[in-house]
Amino acid sequence: MRLVFAGTPEVAVPALDALIESDRHEVAAVVTRPDAPAGRGRRLVASPVAQRAEEAGIEVLKPSRPGEADFLARLREIAPDCCPVVAYGALLPRVALDVPARGWVNLHFSLLPAWRGAAPVQHALMSGEDVTGASTFLIEEGLDSGPVYGFLTEQILPEDTSGDLLARLSRSGARLLAATMDGIEDGTIHAKPQPAEGISLAPKITVEDARVNWAEPALRVDRVVRGCTPAPGAWTLFRGERLKLPAPVALAADRPDLAGLAPGELAVAKNSVHVGTGSHPVELTEVQPQGKKRMRAADWARGARAASGDRLGD
Repeated sequence: MRLVFAGTPEVAVPALDALIESDRHEVAAVVTRPDAPAGRGRRLVASPVAQRAEEAGIEVLKPSRPGEADFLARLREIAPDCCPVVAYGALLPRVALDVPARGWVNLHFSLLPAWRGAAPVQHALMSGEDVTGASTFLIEEGLDSGPVYGFLTEQILPEDTSGDLLARLSRSGARLLAATMDGIEDGTIHAKPQPAEGISLAPKITVEDARVNWAEPALRVDRVVRGCTPAPGAWTLFRGERLKLPAPVALAADRPDLAGLAPGELAVAKNSVHVGTGSHPVELTEVQPQGKKRMRAADWARGARAASGDRLGD
C-alpha cells in the first residue's frame, strides 16, 4: 500500500523504520508536529520522526493543525491507501480521516479498551498492573474508541519505568503495526468493535500528578515514581525547593530499625537516604536538586546537610 505515516516523538521511530524497511509498502510522506523549541537556547528542533524521515529522503509535512486546507490538499495529492499513526499528538478531523481509502490506523500502547488517552503506559504502571500491551485500531472521531485490528501483550517488570516499558512496546508495536498493514492489504484481518466493558481513561500526566505524597503506602510511592520516569518526572519538596526523583526508589520493608519513620521523614546514613511513607520506608537512589544535575541521594544529603529527622514534602 501507499502510506502516509503520522507520528512525532522518539517512541514512534521504530514503527516508521519497520514500514520503511517493508518490501510490501511505500512510505510516501510523513506527517508530524511542527518544530518545537528545545534546549537551553530554545531553538526550534524538528521532531524525532521528522529527522528520521529526512534521513530516509521522505517528504515531511508539518501542519499546525491537520485540518488546514494546504495540508489536506497535499494529502489528497499524495493519495495514500492508508495512514498508520503512532503518537502523532493532534486530533484528526473528519475531513482528514476521510482522505485515505483504508483510513488511519493507530498503534496505541494499551490493551484497548483499557487506558484510552495520552498516557496509557504511565497509568498502567501507576495503577500497579502486571500486564499491558499494544493495539492497532481504525481511528474514528471518538477517543481511541475505534475497532481493533490486532494486539500484543507485554509483561510489566517490577523495576520498569514508563520509559523502559515504552521502549519495549515501541519495538514490539512496530512489528504489530507492520503486520497490520500487511493484513489490511491482504484482506486477512478485519477490525472488530471494542468491548463495551473494561473502559478506562489515561489522560496526560501533569506535573502535579507527579508530586509524591509520602503519606501514601510505599508501593504507591514506588508506582508513581516509576510511572513518571522519565517524564514528567516525580518530585517532592525539601526546605521549600523542588527536589526531583529521576530514578526509582528502593523498597525497604525488611528494615525494622526504620519502622518508626513518619511520612516524609528522612533517615540519613553515610551511604543511604531513607524516607518514611504511609506504610514502610523507601530508599532514595538518585535525586536532582533544583538547578543542578542528578546525583546519588547520599551525595546530595551530604551537600545539602540533610539530616535524620528532616522532612520531604510540605
